[in-house]
Amino acid sequence: MHIRINRRTLGLLAALPIALLLGYGFRPTPTTQVYTYRQFTTIESVVPGGLGRSRVIISDQGDQEVGRDLLNFYSMVGINFKNIASNDRMIVDQINTFTAEGWELHTVTTGVNSSSNGSGGAGIFITRYLFRKPV
Repeated sequence: MHIRINRRTLGLLAALPIALLLGYGFRPTPTTQVYTYRQFTTIESVVPGGLGRSRVIISDQGDQEVGRDLLNFYSMVGINFKNIASNDRMIVDQINTFTAEGWELHTVTTGVNSSSNGSGGAGIFITRYLFRKPV
């Protein structure tokens, strides 16, 4: 019996050991990373006159904690920019605390709920910060 091998086939046979050495034939099955999650929610009131309530809520693994109070966007004289700046500092401090503990900021979702009853607008800003950490 006579086997005939052309140059192309010979080249492919020669390249096979090199491909195997480079790992093209034996790649491990990828694993799925498992995470635990923690959510940090800010609810900021935009009720005129400073009558609203603003809060931080922290949730993780079935536990929920109503955290610190945030300052309202409005005071009796209108928008209070010092309150907004104070809230921003508090929120960034909380994010820094979580990341220092090894949590990764994964997703940020925002929403607005507003209503008007004829005597002025009222509403809230909600921002949800979803953190995750490998298990």
